[in-house]
Amino acid sequence: MSFSPRLSLSNLSLTRGIYLLIGLIVWITLVSGCSQPIGITRVTPEESYRISTTSPLTEESGLSNDATSVLFRSNLHEDYERDPKLAISKLHKIALKDDRRDILFALAELSYALASTLPEEDSGSSQKLLARDVYLESAVYAYLYLLAEGKEPLPSPFDNRFREACELYNRSLAHALKLGADDRVSFLEGDRSVQGSVLKIQADTSLLGRPLSDFESFHPADAYDVYGFTVRNRSPGLGLPIIGVTRRSSSAPNGGALPITVFFRVNGSLAEIDAGKANARLELYSSYEDRDVEVNGQQIPLQTDTTTPLAYRLNDAELWKAGLRRFISGEPVSNHMLFIQPYQTGKIPVVLVHGTGSSPVWWAEMVNTLRSDPIVRERFQFWFYEYTSNIPIVSSGGDLRDTLTDMVNHLDPKHQDDALSKMVVIGHSQGGLLTNLTAVDPGDRLWRSISDRPIDSIDVDPFIYKQLKRNLFFSHLPFVKRVIYISTPHRGSFLTTSWVRNLASRILTLPGDLLAGSKQKFAQLAGQLKLPEEIREKMPTSIDGMSPSNPILKALVDEPLAKGIRAHSIIAVLPDMDVKTGNDGVVEYSSAHISAVDSEFVVRTGHSAQGHPLTIEEVRRILHVHLEGQ
Repeated sequence: MSFSPRLSLSNLSLTRGIYLLIGLIVWITLVSGCSQPIGITRVTPEESYRISTTSPLTEESGLSNDATSVLFRSNLHEDYERDPKLAISKLHKIALKDDRRDILFALAELSYALASTLPEEDSGSSQKLLARDVYLESAVYAYLYLLAEGKEPLPSPFDNRFREACELYNRSLAHALKLGADDRVSFLEGDRSVQGSVLKIQADTSLLGRPLSDFESFHPADAYDVYGFTVRNRSPGLGLPIIGVTRRSSSAPNGGALPITVFFRVNGSLAEIDAGKANARLELYSSYEDRDVEVNGQQIPLQTDTTTPLAYRLNDAELWKAGLRRFISGEPVSNHMLFIQPYQTGKIPVVLVHGTGSSPVWWAEMVNTLRSDPIVRERFQFWFYEYTSNIPIVSSGGDLRDTLTDMVNHLDPKHQDDALSKMVVIGHSQGGLLTNLTAVDPGDRLWRSISDRPIDSIDVDPFIYKQLKRNLFFSHLPFVKRVIYISTPHRGSFLTTSWVRNLASRILTLPGDLLAGSKQKFAQLAGQLKLPEEIREKMPTSIDGMSPSNPILKALVDEPLAKGIRAHSIIAVLPDMDVKTGNDGVVEYSSAHISAVDSEFVVRTGHSAQGHPLTIEEVRRILHVHLEGQ
C-alpha cells in the first residue's frame, strides 16, 4: 500500500499544530501557577487593618497602597525596585510640574523607606547618602503634603495618609536631627541638602525663653520607655518631643529636664526649595504650655510628652535612697530645694514637702498626673523641698521658711513676679506640720507652751538661744497664700509611743551641727522648761515631735492661720474603718482633722495617700480654685 505525498504533508502540518497548541496550553498553565490571576481570599478584621496600614513605619520594606499607586501611574514602580534613589529623584521632578498633593505624600514615604536602609555615619565616601539627610527630605515632603498651599485642598484628618504623614514628619525629624549613636539631638544650623538643592536651616529659641547654651544635651522622648508611672502624658500633634537637660544655674540649682517640642517649619514651596530660595526653622517650644503654632492661617497642635522628662530627671537611685538614709544617719541636705524644671516667671510655685523618711520622688505620681491638666501645666511650676526628717519639727520648719525666703529673694530680687507671691505649699505627714509652720503667726505662744519664763531670762548657750528664737518666734511667709495638708498628724501619731521614741533615739543620728556639744547644752535648757519627762534627758527627734503629748504640737493645733492664707485637708482612712474613729495606719482621723480649713476630703487608703488618684484629683481641684482667687 502506498501513501499520497500530499496527504502525508497535510497530516504532518496538522500534527504539528496540535502539538503547538498543547504546548501553548501547558506554558500558560505553568505561567499562571495553576491559579486564577485575580481573586480574593478571606482575612480577619485584624489582618485587613494590617494590610490597609502597611507602610515603612510598620514594616521594614513595606510601602502603602497610596505610595505604590503614585509609583505605578508615574511608571516608576520598576525603577524603584532597581534604584530607589533614582526613582525618588524622578518623582521629585514630576512633583515640580504636577501639583497633585498625593505625590508629596509618596515622596515622604519613599524617602523614609530609603533612609532606613542607609548608614547613619559618614563612611568616607562623599557620594554616599546618609540616613539623616534623606530623613530630612522625608520631613520636608511630609510638611508640604500636610500644610503647603496648593490647588488641591489640604488633606482630611480622616484620611489614613494624613495620619501617616504626621508620623512620617515626626519620626523623620528625630532621625534628621540625630547626632551620633547615642540618640542625642543636635540643632546645628546651616545648609542641608534636599534633592541636591540647599535648604538653609536656623534654630529659633525665642519662644522657649532660654538659649541653647542653657542646655547640656537634648534627647528624643521616644528614645525611652517609661516605667513607674500609671500614665504617660502625651498629646497628639506635629513636632518632635525632646528632653532638654539643663545646666545648673541660679534659676535651676540642680539642673533639670525640660519637656520641649521641636517644630520644623519650611518657608517656601517645593519649587522654591528646588531653586534654593527657601529656608526652614527649627522652633523650640516649652511643652508646659498648651500651645498651637500657626501655619498658613491654620492652628496646628504640637505633639508633647511631659512624663518622659520627669522620669529622666528622677531616674536616679540616689534620690530614692536619700530620704531614708538621711532619716537614719542624720546626713545634712546641702540644697533643700530640688528643681525638676527651671524657674519660669509668671508660673505659681507649688512647693511639695515630703514626710518622715521620705524624699521628693514620692511626689512624682502626683506631679505627673497634675501636669496632664493643661491649665495646671501652664500656670504652675513644681518645687520639691527635701530635708533631714529626723531633726525636731520646729527646726525643720525654720529651715523651710529660710529656704523659701532665700529662694524667692534670689529668683526675684526686685519682687516683680506676682506669681511668686501666690505660692501654694503642700505637705504630706510630717511635711504637713512643716507646711503649717509657714502659715501661722504664733508670737510667743509656742514658747509659753514649754516655759513659764521669758526666753531672755533663761540661762542657755548662745547657739541654743539663736535656734529657739528662730524656731519658736517667727511670722508667716507673706508669699504663701494656700496650704494643703495630706495625712498630717496635727495632734500627733498614735504610733509614737514611748518605746518607739526610745528606739528612735537609739538608732537615729542627728545632724552634726545640731549635736555639737548639744546634749549637755540641751540638758541644761531642759531643766528650765516644761517638757514631757521622756525627753528631758535626751536630744528630741522628729519622732518625739509627733508625740501626742508634745506641748508645742498641742499649741499649734489651736494656732489660727495668718490672714489671707487658705487651707485644705486631705485625710486618709483605711477602707474597712469608720471615718471618725479610723486611721490610715499611722495617723488617726481625729489627729488629722482640724476645723480651720476651707475643705476636708477623706480618701479611703493608707498613709501614703499623696499618690492616690482621688488625692491628686482633689489637689487639682484646689489648684483651680486657687487660680480663681477663692
